[in-house]
Amino acid sequence: MGSDAMMLDALRAEIPVEEEEAPPLPNKQISTMVEEASRLAKAFCVRNWPVFAFLDTHYPDKPEPPYPPHCIIGSGEENFVPALEWLEKDPNVTMKRKDCIDGFLCSEESDGSNIFSNWVKANDIKVVLVLGICTDICVLDFTCSLLSARNIGRVYPLEDVVVYSDGCATYDLPVHVAKNNKGALAHPQELLHHMGLYMAKGRGARIVSNVSIA
Repeated sequence: MGSDAMMLDALRAEIPVEEEEAPPLPNKQISTMVEEASRLAKAFCVRNWPVFAFLDTHYPDKPEPPYPPHCIIGSGEENFVPALEWLEKDPNVTMKRKDCIDGFLCSEESDGSNIFSNWVKANDIKVVLVLGICTDICVLDFTCSLLSARNIGRVYPLEDVVVYSDGCATYDLPVHVAKNNKGALAHPQELLHHMGLYMAKGRGARIVSNVSIA
């Protein structure tokens, strides 16, 4: 179909579980991520380019330490934010609900095949554009696993993995909030967003600050 594709990872914008006791506040980094994801996904779909969307979807009896319960089935948190709900009905979009941080790992089937790798091969994808939440967790783990798999020829014909900085976001958990939540660690948003991008670059991803489609 084409050489470019988009991967959206867990595009939700709820306040993190650790901050449930704090009042919800607008977050520019997250709102920008959602806006850019919607803009680019629409541009891809209009051109009939493939889009692969991961959604965190967890079972209550399968915790994901060190993170508290989140995106539990039936809670509503496991679904797209309203601005992205249209993705579910677009024929160019492949959706995969994942029950762990790493979307590439969650794409493994019992027969040893990998849904994401098969998608790349079926669409003859050479470049994947990655965006989503959280930059330093789900996005980073997926990117690193995908690059490792590419390096040993398991995601043919993939050549490049591009991470769009404004299309990614992570959550903010201030020290004073973390102190009041047992087991929580402070999570400075700007620093860890930058670290996630830095680590992805160190593993071989291309980091871009702008994406335009002529």
